[in-house]
Amino acid sequence: MSDLGALSVIFDLDGTLVDSEPNYYEASRQTLAGHGVPDYTWADNEAYVGIGNQDATRLWKERYGLSAPAEDLLAELNRRYLEIARTRMPVYPEMRKFVELLAADGVPMAVASGSSPEAIEAILTGTGLGAYLRTVVSAEEVPRGKPAPDVLLEAARRLGADPGDCVVLEDAAPGAAAAHAAGMRCIAVPYVAAQAGMPEFATAALLLRGGQTEFTAQSAYAWLRTTARSR
Repeated sequence: MSDLGALSVIFDLDGTLVDSEPNYYEASRQTLAGHGVPDYTWADNEAYVGIGNQDATRLWKERYGLSAPAEDLLAELNRRYLEIARTRMPVYPEMRKFVELLAADGVPMAVASGSSPEAIEAILTGTGLGAYLRTVVSAEEVPRGKPAPDVLLEAARRLGADPGDCVVLEDAAPGAAAAHAAGMRCIAVPYVAAQAGMPEFATAALLLRGGQTEFTAQSAYAWLRTTARSR
């Protein structure tokens, strides 16, 4: 057992471990443009941060009145995203350090993401994070995506961890809500700083309002050690 006791850590992927939101925006823009929505903006895209692709494409159908089946939109979005992700996928340096610190301490870790299984595998392999993060759950493998807790509970199950012993790192309000619903503590690192005041983030055990600019591996690790001793 690690110095952190029975703790397990579950990471969101997009916007938390890797700065993939610009890639998702471009893939979304291309997909929607091909279906008659030529003016999809970054501000439009912010509404879908933290929402899995499956749910996002369903919402597109409703919002834009698209005739294509949601499953076709999902397949196209995933294909375009993979093409972009294979050429550019920056890892947040402090997040990489944090993963390495936890791995060195023997802390069980998982990824629970709204991305497709293929995208998650490609990103973890391409960035080298897959060497540390071998337990992976896509929201496409469970009945409901975030803000429902399903993907996080499945990650805990695969780790053999009690949800109460899990800490989740999330960048978006749906993820923070999912962690709360799962009975897990959350370190919230908002991708969109203006959303830090959203009520979902108020449930986080640790909220870094400055997002990635405020996150450091050492401070997060020290916080985990402190909370592990107090439990």
